[in-house]
Amino acid sequence: MFFHRFPSIFSAASAASLLLVALLPAIPATAQDSGAPDLTTDNAFSRHQSAVERSVDKALAFLADFQEADGTFIDEYGQSTGVVALAGMAYLSVGDTPGLGPHSENLNRCIDYILNHQNSNGLLDNGGSGHGLMYAHNIATLFLSEVSGMVDPERQERLEKVLSKSVSLILAAQAVPKQENHRGGWRYKPDSRDSDLSCSGWALMALRSSKLNGARVPDEAIDEAVAYVLSKHAPKEGRFGYTDPWSHSETLTGCGLLCLELCGLHGSESHYTAGEYILKTYERIVGNAHEFYANYYNAQAMFQLGGRYWEEYANWMYEHYIPRQNADGSWSNSRNGRAYGTSMMVLAFTVPYRQLPIYQRDETVDEVE
Repeated sequence: MFFHRFPSIFSAASAASLLLVALLPAIPATAQDSGAPDLTTDNAFSRHQSAVERSVDKALAFLADFQEADGTFIDEYGQSTGVVALAGMAYLSVGDTPGLGPHSENLNRCIDYILNHQNSNGLLDNGGSGHGLMYAHNIATLFLSEVSGMVDPERQERLEKVLSKSVSLILAAQAVPKQENHRGGWRYKPDSRDSDLSCSGWALMALRSSKLNGARVPDEAIDEAVAYVLSKHAPKEGRFGYTDPWSHSETLTGCGLLCLELCGLHGSESHYTAGEYILKTYERIVGNAHEFYANYYNAQAMFQLGGRYWEEYANWMYEHYIPRQNADGSWSNSRNGRAYGTSMMVLAFTVPYRQLPIYQRDETVDEVE
């Protein structure tokens, strides 16, 4: 199985990886290791395992063929640091590393492209992200944090400098004076004075990953971001919204739920209400302009809840999206291009493998039925 290809995903790490290993939850290595996830107990995955593996292998092969020598993709937004980062995380999600695996060189191209495109203010951007500068920056920061410790010493030294500046920019953007209902969040630009849950979700994941990785992220920044997420939540209905608790809830409830779960807020009754909301509305994301984004966050959030929430959603996801994969291995809609859609789908499909630190969860969640 492709996610058990290598003896350890940190085998190519520099000395800096020791800190990462110490701070993060244990990550599975091989099928023979006692710490490897027993996916035979995941009924939703085991039911579709062969088809999922074939699908993901085709998708990664597509991304490899679609990638230019400089790490970008021949695609709309294919030069965005955010899209390049999503592709890099897709490779990480199956156990490839910058030093090992059939796509290690593709992964290195993603890393180098992002490292080569940091502006003087810390922004990770080359001008290819349109108006969504902070979206691309937050995703690229998350990717660099996730891959930190896996690269060779020279890249690690560069990465640490770039990552330090990129995290500082996220913190500075959060601190820009905002109205009460926007405080603690982020939007399109570093100096934006308003916020939305969509952009804020990526920023919060980047900060959480970086903090676990040893970055100097103040607790107050996480607390303020969590308070912002909660301000977009309607607990009785379970939904989360874009700039209020009700707008675009079908595509953003997974985002809000995941943010709270990743920040340690497990077991709240409103979280299970949010899970019920997703179970009632997930088919509405089909054909939505933000469909791939919504599916990614739904898959991550329902995996965090575990039990019947993950099983029902995963069954639908695999049954619905595997047959809709293009013959070349991609997924796409008219909005963001094939590299984006394919990367997001791989990240959703591979949530159970937990190869990325951001995918870790509290294993007691499967006690909830």
